[in-house]
Amino acid sequence: MRALEQVDTWPAETVAVGVIAPGEVVATRGPSDRDFRWASVTKPATALAVLVAAEEGTIDLDEPAGPPGSTVRHLLAHASGLPFEGREPISPPGRRRIYSNAGFDVLAELLAARAEMAFERYLRAAVLDPLGMRAVLRGPPGSGLVGSLRDLLALVRELMAPTLIARETLAEATTVQFPGLAGVIPQLGRFDPNDWGLGLELKDRKPGHFSGTKTSQRTFGHWGGSGTFVWIDPEVEVACGCLTDLDFGDWAKGAWPRLSDAVVDELR
Repeated sequence: MRALEQVDTWPAETVAVGVIAPGEVVATRGPSDRDFRWASVTKPATALAVLVAAEEGTIDLDEPAGPPGSTVRHLLAHASGLPFEGREPISPPGRRRIYSNAGFDVLAELLAARAEMAFERYLRAAVLDPLGMRAVLRGPPGSGLVGSLRDLLALVRELMAPTLIARETLAEATTVQFPGLAGVIPQLGRFDPNDWGLGLELKDRKPGHFSGTKTSQRTFGHWGGSGTFVWIDPEVEVACGCLTDLDFGDWAKGAWPRLSDAVVDELR
């Protein structure tokens, strides 16, 4: 794809990017097997492990978890009231969309306790191994995955056509949870509403979205502070995943939407 040639002009030293449409990898650029830090692109994988556990009956999405009044669902949707870091809530549950790494720490601790195994082992058994991913969790459950583009695209295929969870569960995960909540996305600003699913960020009508202007409002995914992103547009059956070795910054705010628009245009 000519669209992917754009990454050669990015300030990152190394970029690995791939496009799936529909369900098959149609193009890649850069090293497919080099490992990168995923940062918050880890969250969809962790959320998928939580959803597997919910289907197994190990946990319940609506059981109490986190601050008083909060549930597993609140934690996945960044609506528990927990701050970005730390365990002291700064808002009642369901009142604001507060992006929280701490919430994913709580989720991992709950799942580990219920499954009676370390969260890393559960993630490996429930998600990584079944999808053939060699990625390794080397840090927090919300930001610690290290893996390759090949790993990332395996996760993307699962989020396009799930095999580990029911399609109905994925549909719920990509539906707005606690509609109408406003909130701030770190380094991107405040959005009202700031729509979120279960561990997945939803484009909806957000202005200046990292997936560009050509993807539909149904697009979902995530991005990470290590210069990584993934988006899936179920309406046009196209997805794009990208890993870099340059932390997110102003360079990405223009480069990512331009790349995404070019990908959609070329496939159309």
